[in-house]
Amino acid sequence: MAPLRIYFDRLLDAVAPKVPRRELTDEERLGLVRRHGDFSLAYSTAVQQKLSYFSDGDGYIAFGTKMSRHFALGDPVADPADRPAYIKRFVEVARDPWFVQIGADTAKVLAGLGYHVNRLGIDTRLHLPEHDFSGKRNETVRYSERWLARKGFVFAEGTGDMLLDEIKQLSVEWRKRRIIKRWEMGFLNRRFSIQPGADMRRFLLHSPEGRLVAILDFDPLFRDGKVFGYTTSFKRKQTDATPHAEVGLTKFAVDRFREEGISVVTLGLSPLLDIERSGFAESDFWRNTFRRAYDSPWVNRSRFNLQGQAAFKRRFHGVEEPTYIAFRKGTFVEMLGLLRLIKAV
Repeated sequence: MAPLRIYFDRLLDAVAPKVPRRELTDEERLGLVRRHGDFSLAYSTAVQQKLSYFSDGDGYIAFGTKMSRHFALGDPVADPADRPAYIKRFVEVARDPWFVQIGADTAKVLAGLGYHVNRLGIDTRLHLPEHDFSGKRNETVRYSERWLARKGFVFAEGTGDMLLDEIKQLSVEWRKRRIIKRWEMGFLNRRFSIQPGADMRRFLLHSPEGRLVAILDFDPLFRDGKVFGYTTSFKRKQTDATPHAEVGLTKFAVDRFREEGISVVTLGLSPLLDIERSGFAESDFWRNTFRRAYDSPWVNRSRFNLQGQAAFKRRFHGVEEPTYIAFRKGTFVEMLGLLRLIKAV
């Protein structure tokens, strides 16, 4: 069945609107991210495999293609003043592409071009140093860190160069207990790397006996060539890890960033959380469908634990910023193409 599906995918991709693609090198993409990569997905657009790039060399829009439709990933990686022009040119040549997990500024431009703009979920943002885990509402977060320290767990930062085999095995075991075990989701996420990429940060938690218990990786956020923030990119933990492991390790990393003068940490997308009216022209059908999907026991049990992911991020009491999805038609076939692109079906 898989070869037949691949065959039909190739047929459909061949009739997709012809978009001029630029073969940017790894160094060129990362160079642009270091200048303009100020949003959560920026770094991932530069290092994720199997993406295409609409670019003039001074910036780019990353996109994927599935079932004859193009899907832009995130905002343009370009000077903020130039982003509206990139969006308009891409819309013209790609003939009504979708835009997925975009910010409010990109949504506003697309609304002006006749797009429907729906909320896709929430990105949780911790503004540092104001966010410091003090107060009663952060008591459970502080308790997780204290519990781990009291039991003899050890926090550390490093690439884990001496632990590559252990990191690989931890990731394999973690994959085995995912809802979907046969493959990792794509597009909105990228494949986990045993060694972190350039400018990424990795934090580790070890048991009292020295066993690797959990890993937490962060992608950098850039402005004018300087890192001003980080966003959570990967989490891995042992199947028998204490529930305190992920919470305590996240607090440890955020505290480290605050000490360094980092101004923001984002926890990434909570898909389909708080699907309210977007404030733009939108699809009532997809707004209601997203809400039902978030509330669906079947979706949370057999496809993706939307509610569990949202609940974890809300423990940190950050600022919840809406992210958006934009389209002109929003048909079932196009949505199926997106779901297949992110490997949700």
